[in-house]
Amino acid sequence: MPSLATIVEEPLLQCKVESGRKAERYQSTKVGCGPNPGNRVDAGTPRREDAGAQLSGMKMPVRDKLTKPATTFGLDRVETPIGIALLVTDDDGVLRALDWEDYEARMNELLRLHYGAVALKQARAPKDIRAALSEYFKGDLDRLGSIQWRVAGTAFQNKVWTALAKIPVGTTMSYGAMAAKLGAPNAQRAVGHANGSNPISVVLPCHRLIGANGALVKYGGGLERKRWLLAHEGVSL
Repeated sequence: MPSLATIVEEPLLQCKVESGRKAERYQSTKVGCGPNPGNRVDAGTPRREDAGAQLSGMKMPVRDKLTKPATTFGLDRVETPIGIALLVTDDDGVLRALDWEDYEARMNELLRLHYGAVALKQARAPKDIRAALSEYFKGDLDRLGSIQWRVAGTAFQNKVWTALAKIPVGTTMSYGAMAAKLGAPNAQRAVGHANGSNPISVVLPCHRLIGANGALVKYGGGLERKRWLLAHEGVSL
């Protein structure tokens, strides 16, 4: 006949094993799934090593949420004929964002959407970026092509932004033509949304996308800037 200790221990052992299997099955379905990566467990789900403690009535310690550290970029301000430009660069001296001082809040929101938490520190942009931008506004329109840039965003957004850089200076393209160029002729609206989320104005020339009827439609930095940039590049409006 089994001892009393054996009678008590066997059900507990079975519960621990079963709990471990449930936790293991739960984790196997969550690895790499969106916002819940494999190394994080939801607050309401016990870890395998905690299952026995919960069964024995022990109070579980509260765990701090794991948070990703903020990405740090440099922020510089450059005067141009159409307002103060904000230049955001990384530690490699690569351009990550270009926007306008009066739209700084929108730029910060785009950075947050693309990179998560972002910390901007005052830092002068690399000399070659500042020089290229200055020469562009003086009339050397091809200088923008020398600026190195890097973006995040979705795969489709990246396709649109890369295609923007290939629109020749002095020309424009409709949203429909851009969608067709990308092999998605019915994605005009998606092209418009991606164009509006472009983090690097001027260098990735979203101002060169216009309506099929030639209308300027809209521009994140304001229609007056879009009109000025197109006229500066020799486009007849």
